[in-house]
Amino acid sequence: MPLLSRIAALAFLGLGAALSAVPAVAQSTASKPLKFIVPFGPGGSGDTIARLIGQHLSERIGQTVVVENRMGAGGNIGADAVAKSEPDGATLLMAANYLAMSPNLYTKMSYDPIKDLVPVTMVGDVPMVVVVNLAVPAQSIAELIALAKAKPGELAYATPGHGTSTHLASELFKQQAGIDMRHVPYRANPLAMNDVIGGQVPVFMDLVTTGAPHVRGGKVRGLATTGAKRSAVLPELPTMIEAGVPDFDVTTWIAVFASGGTPRDTAARLHKEIAAILAIPVVKERLAAFGVEISGEGPEKLGAILKSDTEKWGAVVRKAGIGRLD
Repeated sequence: MPLLSRIAALAFLGLGAALSAVPAVAQSTASKPLKFIVPFGPGGSGDTIARLIGQHLSERIGQTVVVENRMGAGGNIGADAVAKSEPDGATLLMAANYLAMSPNLYTKMSYDPIKDLVPVTMVGDVPMVVVVNLAVPAQSIAELIALAKAKPGELAYATPGHGTSTHLASELFKQQAGIDMRHVPYRANPLAMNDVIGGQVPVFMDLVTTGAPHVRGGKVRGLATTGAKRSAVLPELPTMIEAGVPDFDVTTWIAVFASGGTPRDTAARLHKEIAAILAIPVVKERLAAFGVEISGEGPEKLGAILKSDTEKWGAVVRKAGIGRLD
C-alpha cells in the first residue's frame, strides 16, 4: 500500500482530529511517484545514498521513487525546488548541512531552510580528516598549530570552494586554535587533494569519504578526524578534541527534508520508514563505506540541529569576515 494511502487508512481508523486532513492529501498524491531531489551531481555520495534509500523506500511503501538531480548554487537550487513543491510528502530533499550555512553566506535566499522545509530524518554524519603534505614537518595537530603560530599567514589550507563546509570548518579551527592560515579555494575536493599531494598547498580538511584512501595509501599524512568520536574509517587517528582542540566537533550531516507545510504525521511516517531502512544491514554496510556514522534521528531532533547549526556557522562567518555571495 502506498505510504500516503497508509496514512489515510490510519486516519479512517480513528487517529482523531490531528489526522483529519490527511485522507484528502493522500487521495491526491497516492498515484504520483515519490520524488527524491538530490542537489548534487550523479555518482557522488549524496546521489548514491539517495538512490539507496529510494530503492528500499519504494519496496517498503509500494510506490515508485524517482531520484532527480538538480545541481547548482551550493545545493540551493535543489532545496528551493523542494521548498516550493506541494506540501504532501511526495517530494523529498537529500540535504546536507549547507542548509545551515547558506543563510549566512548568501545575500539573498529564494527560500528559508527553517520555515520552508520540514525535517524528516537525520541520515548521519560524515567527519572530516585533517591532512598535510608529507613534506610538512607536523606529525600532530599540536605540531601543526605550533607551525602555524611560528609562521602566521604563511601556511595555506585548501578547500573545495568558498563557503563550503570544509572552508567553514577550517575557519573554525583557526579561530579555536588562535592561528592564521591562508585560504586557497578550489572547485572540487579532488582538485584540492591533488595539490596537497603535489605539495602546492600544505593543509587540507577533507571528508573522510574521499580523504581516507589517500591517508591509507600514504600520499598524505592524516593528523586527526573532526567528529565527536573516532571515525570507523580511520580509527587510528585521534579526534580533534583528543588532539587538544576543545569542543571541536564538526561533521557534514546528511538528512532528508520535505516541503514546508507537509503534515507532521506525514513527516513522522516517512521518518519511520527511512529509519527502518537505515537499520537494514546491507544499507548500514554501504553507508559505512562512505564514512557515514548513521544517526536515524527524527524530525524534532533534526529541526533543532538545523537551527543550532545555523547560529553556529553564522558566528563563524561573522568572526572570519567571510564575504557574502550574491
